[in-house]
Amino acid sequence: MRAGALAALLLLAFAGLAAAEAPERSPLPRYRPGPILSFPEVETTADAIAETVAQVIRRRAPFPARVVEGGSGIGRIARSPRPESRPQNVRRRGAVRRAGFPVDRQAGPHSICGDPEILGTTLPAIPGRIAGCGVDEPVRLVSVAGLRLSQAATVDCRTAGALKTWVEDGVGPVVGRLGGGAVGLRVVAHYACRPRNNVPGAKISEHGRGRAIDIAAIRLRNGVEISVLKGWEDEQHGPLLHQLHEAACGPFGTVLGPESDAMHQDHFHFDTARYRSGSYCR
Repeated sequence: MRAGALAALLLLAFAGLAAAEAPERSPLPRYRPGPILSFPEVETTADAIAETVAQVIRRRAPFPARVVEGGSGIGRIARSPRPESRPQNVRRRGAVRRAGFPVDRQAGPHSICGDPEILGTTLPAIPGRIAGCGVDEPVRLVSVAGLRLSQAATVDCRTAGALKTWVEDGVGPVVGRLGGGAVGLRVVAHYACRPRNNVPGAKISEHGRGRAIDIAAIRLRNGVEISVLKGWEDEQHGPLLHQLHEAACGPFGTVLGPESDAMHQDHFHFDTARYRSGSYCR
């Protein structure tokens, strides 16, 4: 036998032995078509890819892909719809809070009673807890003719208008530029459902109808107060307070001061009650 043939036989023998000793391999699984994770059919230009990446970065979210059945091939994707934006004018129910504090939803003071010089807010009707009390159309008065009230006063519009007239025709001209001029009124009483002078069995006070307001002092720009209690007999402020008392007769139906009785030693009582004989002033 030739040497070449013998070598070929030896190689075949060794190959067979190696095949016998090698472990048997599992057959490859048969391909089974199934759900396809698809992607959008988009242009594969550099500009299109850059725009897609930019959109994902702006949304700060991964590609919103989901598995779809029966896709026609790579290049299609079902995107989850983005939630609709909440309208700007929609607010959550309940109290609105800012920095831990409740926010008052009521609008701030504005012109009321049809007069730009009378500032405050309108209020709902006030029912009286006893017969004769109550206000049908009350307002919460905070400023008249540029003078700020020391406390908001609940009155009706007739009383608010009378107070404005007194400020413009009385306080302004009488006080003038003294102490820089008047800037405020110290209010000590307004609406209160009670009898006159708090005497049981007496008639209902005009305070109980929203028709009265009590003024105890005029506040000046320099911080000084012209007090009814201290200034009525004072040489400097006495004449001024007497003029203010007189100026209220006419705009108001009733004007009471320190000379009327002991109950009014420290304030002016103004109300808009009407009498056939005219204003009652003491």
